[in-house]
Amino acid sequence: MSKSQAISVWKLNELSQPARDKLLERTESDMSEYLLQVSPIIEDVRRRGDAALTEYAKRFDGANLREADLKVSSEEFVAAAEKVDADTREAIEYAADNICRYHEAQKPGEMTMQEVRRGSFVGERFLPIPSVACYVPRGKGSFPSVLMMNVIPAVVAGVKQVIVITPPGADGSVDAATLVATQLIADRLNCRIDVFKCGGAQAVAAVAYGTATVPRCSKVVGPGSPWMVAAKQLLSSRIDPSIPAGPSESIVFADGSVDGGLAALDLLIEAEHGPDSSAFLVTTSQQVADEAIAAMPAHWAAMSDLRVDYSSTVICGSMGGIVVAEDRGQAFEFINDYAPEHLQILSTDAWQYLGDVENAGEVLLGKHSPSTLGNFVLGCNAVLPTSGKAATVSPLSVMDFMKFMSVAYVTESGYPEMAKQAERLATYEGFDGHARAVSSARNRYMR
Repeated sequence: MSKSQAISVWKLNELSQPARDKLLERTESDMSEYLLQVSPIIEDVRRRGDAALTEYAKRFDGANLREADLKVSSEEFVAAAEKVDADTREAIEYAADNICRYHEAQKPGEMTMQEVRRGSFVGERFLPIPSVACYVPRGKGSFPSVLMMNVIPAVVAGVKQVIVITPPGADGSVDAATLVATQLIADRLNCRIDVFKCGGAQAVAAVAYGTATVPRCSKVVGPGSPWMVAAKQLLSSRIDPSIPAGPSESIVFADGSVDGGLAALDLLIEAEHGPDSSAFLVTTSQQVADEAIAAMPAHWAAMSDLRVDYSSTVICGSMGGIVVAEDRGQAFEFINDYAPEHLQILSTDAWQYLGDVENAGEVLLGKHSPSTLGNFVLGCNAVLPTSGKAATVSPLSVMDFMKFMSVAYVTESGYPEMAKQAERLATYEGFDGHARAVSSARNRYMR
């Protein structure tokens, strides 16, 4: 049986409610098994620190590391620069420039203030968080783009200590392009970024507790495996786990105005990330569905065996395929219930559908805006909420690396009215100390 014949096809009109609910599930829908597996790893790193990290590097990454090797050396940065070709370097520089522009425009001013009543002012003062660990996965590839998406907004926000944690390769090295991107950002934005060789749950534990080599951080950001996601859940009282960013997921919506072969091409973008990804083509056109199925063998023929294996596992299984909707309303009801990480809209008039979208990490409109561009070079952040969390959570941004404190100031002229109304509410709620603090008793101390 060919891969095209095995593509999963789901017709929403024919699905029972339990079957429809099943389509909305992700790899992380049930984290109980992962939580059990990572709990002892976390405890081991807490107790033994660097020694545990080197052992897990051997067990999970096949890398023989000494504790002294956990931090990437300056010599390794130099060696990495020699390995990266000019075209790749140019692409990294191009992407970094766009990502910097996008996030620099996001950064708020130092302070806002408004006069809510005459003589009474309230506002916010914005400050960067003290430290952050940016996770760059390695298990299914090398991702300098992920490094840029994580590190650049952190540095733009003004975080003083930005580090990178990433799994080592079997030879103990870090991906060369990832190190080149790190150095480029450090040079451009005039900052220091240390890189550490640790991945998975053990890396999250390392930055949550700190080791002799890896510094403890206030927050950890970046996408990763279910094991990493589980570790962030278990350690959420020790370190801010940031937005939920698990295995890749996408929905490509295509109406009848586009060729299904184009929809099939874009369906493969996120599906090829790994067998734990999720990817659906949602369409109101049976013709588009048929064209997508017919085009898939040619697309697969142009891909490596590994990426064919990953993507076919997804779109020929229960976590992907083609969803045929009766009409536009049914299609977007499913899309909004799914709340995908990536939503791509293929149509000759893609903008008409934007108002139908309520839940998505990002929306890419039109035939010239494939997810590939968003993932690498457009500049908008590609670290996006997964597992349906796009219903309430936003993409990674400069604000994820900042906090604000409320600031208030009441003048002598503004005080009487504020005090009168506050005393009334405090009295009603039974807070005598609150009420007395704004009563006539205060006046004798204010003269």
